[in-house]
Amino acid sequence: MSYIRKPAFQHPNLPKNEIGLTRRDYEGAMSTLCAGCGHDSVSAAIIEACYALGVEPHRLAKLSGIGCSSKTPTYFLSKSHGFNSVHGRMPSIATGASMANTGLKYIGVSGDGDSASIGLGQFAHAIRRQVNMLYIIENNGTYGLTKGQFSATNDRASVGRKGQKNQFDPIDICSLAIQLGASFVARGFSGDKAQLVPLIESGMAHEGFALIDVVSPCVTFNNHLGSTKSFDFVREHNNAVMATDFVPAREQIHAEYDKGEAVDVQLHDDCTIRLRKLDDDYDPTDRASALKYLADHHDRGEVVTGLLHVDTGIENLRDKAQLVDQPLNELVERDLVPSQALLDEVNQRRRW
Repeated sequence: MSYIRKPAFQHPNLPKNEIGLTRRDYEGAMSTLCAGCGHDSVSAAIIEACYALGVEPHRLAKLSGIGCSSKTPTYFLSKSHGFNSVHGRMPSIATGASMANTGLKYIGVSGDGDSASIGLGQFAHAIRRQVNMLYIIENNGTYGLTKGQFSATNDRASVGRKGQKNQFDPIDICSLAIQLGASFVARGFSGDKAQLVPLIESGMAHEGFALIDVVSPCVTFNNHLGSTKSFDFVREHNNAVMATDFVPAREQIHAEYDKGEAVDVQLHDDCTIRLRKLDDDYDPTDRASALKYLADHHDRGEVVTGLLHVDTGIENLRDKAQLVDQPLNELVERDLVPSQALLDEVNQRRRW
């Protein structure tokens, strides 16, 4: 993977966040993706979200697999921890890392091939275990590294760049995640930064498995007339279920909202996702209704975006495993060796 550093110079008057960092401090290397690639817009949204949240870069780990999407962690948060795994195996690395060090935030970046094909089983079990991470899928419906074949998420109605037809029905990543029990499921569009940034902020604050499926058009192989993953198609068929705002606990709420019903979802760290409904019939806390809504609008050829499902009552992996508060990688021998009294108690409980 090529790696081109950006100039270290920063303007001295750049605005800083609460921990004294500028947006430049959250950037990575120069992108080597195709000019106009939607993935670069996702990287920019992650940078904006981390800057706004005041994330300490050294307290964040970014992970990926293989594919165009998996190159993008190179292009944001260069001062963070990072691990590029083999194809489709990023969820296992994220599971092990999050168990060993619960003191870090984890962002996994994957693609529709990396997660919906070779890594589908890994993806499913990360959800089942409720790994505490933000899992972003940059979904372009095509295999860009191998010259544009249809991926498993490409719609049946979509045609290839040379007019070839898709013979198979798609895997809907969001519907699958909701069925598997993900506690935070959203869909965004790389061309809609105003919606994507608060979704990323909310996903990072969520305790448990948070998925954002981002429709991120491939400008080289899947951005033509007839593609359902192109910029023009998504802009014309985008059906946002609600307007989303993220309200950090430390800030006073001062935003003004249009008339209409607002739903506040309190997260574990006292932050709030504020949802202003655009569709009065949609309830993001109702799993069955969310699945039906996605299916109905898919049949109409619409791309549903926004926060699709959220459940803050599900235990994450750390709670399920009953881990101690201190990260496991910081425990020393005296913390791990039980006392003789405790061993005697354990042995006594197991005697017939």
